[in-house]
Amino acid sequence: MRAASDSTPSSSDIVWADASRQQAFGVWLSSLADAHGLRLDTVRSASADASFRRYFRVDTAQGSLIVMDAPPDKENCQSFVDVDSLLRTGGVAAPEILSWDEAQGFMLLSDLGQHTLLSVLDPVNQESAGNQTRYACAIDELLRLQAIPQGLGQQALPPYDDALLQRELDLFPEWYVGQLRGQTLTDLQQTQLTHAFSLIKAQALAQPAVLVHRDFHSRNLMADPADPKARLGVIDFQDAVWGPVTYDLVSLVRDAYVIWEEEIQLDYVVRYWERARKAGLPVADDFGLFWRDVEWMGLQRHLKVLGIFARLALRDGKQQYLHDIPRVWTYAHRVASRYQGLGPLARLLEQCEAAHGGTQTQVGYTF
Repeated sequence: MRAASDSTPSSSDIVWADASRQQAFGVWLSSLADAHGLRLDTVRSASADASFRRYFRVDTAQGSLIVMDAPPDKENCQSFVDVDSLLRTGGVAAPEILSWDEAQGFMLLSDLGQHTLLSVLDPVNQESAGNQTRYACAIDELLRLQAIPQGLGQQALPPYDDALLQRELDLFPEWYVGQLRGQTLTDLQQTQLTHAFSLIKAQALAQPAVLVHRDFHSRNLMADPADPKARLGVIDFQDAVWGPVTYDLVSLVRDAYVIWEEEIQLDYVVRYWERARKAGLPVADDFGLFWRDVEWMGLQRHLKVLGIFARLALRDGKQQYLHDIPRVWTYAHRVASRYQGLGPLARLLEQCEAAHGGTQTQVGYTF
């Protein structure tokens, strides 16, 4: 980003497609410099996500802050502001909003750190004490989030209803099956897929409802690399809804970016279930039923994610998400292969990957 003046923030690693937005950003951030002690010459890229939002980091004498760039014609920050307030009121470690230019889509936030949970995990020694401690901390934060009552915030969260579940599931045949793998569904396959979707939605909608982050996973939890016991910061929560109690748990233990042996997944789920029951959260009294809820909810999520990752790669040019598809496929195929009524879905998944290079039979736990 080129400076408009000596006092305008500048960074060589930030690219602006719109010169007028670049200038507006510089003027806005400069106006906050004195009040927040911003060192404008330190602005640099922090991260980008799967949407049109970008994040920058800027230094102050007391540490660093985060700047969000969310073009208002593409992103609505009101939900971010509303959910952030809800989470912080409920004791969740979400960032503090220090300044917000609603009209231009710029926001200044407290910095929850530079390290994601993903970046500090040990994927080789999966049962390491560090991994177990960090996942215990993740469960801590999830329990705080789920304990937030529905009426706490000024704005009611939208429900994770049949229509939303269906819109998400529809991404799978459109973008993954059709666009990415080039497969055309026969009439029989379409009928079978519709039936499978009905089973999945019914299972999700029958679950008790709590606050759902919708992307509670290792890239959206910020960690202290030096202290495994430190609280995890929670980000990327603007799409929160009121929905199935297992959704965020399965997002955490069956993460699209790191895959654990199923014995480890099971262990984390048991630990969550025991603590959730003690906390009075609405989980099933029978663990076998709860595990089934986790499995079916995860299937809905992973079918959605297969479609989203395909769309990000094909429509938005974010090819890196193709590398994460094999993990997500594995999760989806495992569940579809071992529950009654989902066999045709498992075969469709196999057909898509056979066209791409082959499949591997998976086994796992049911109760």
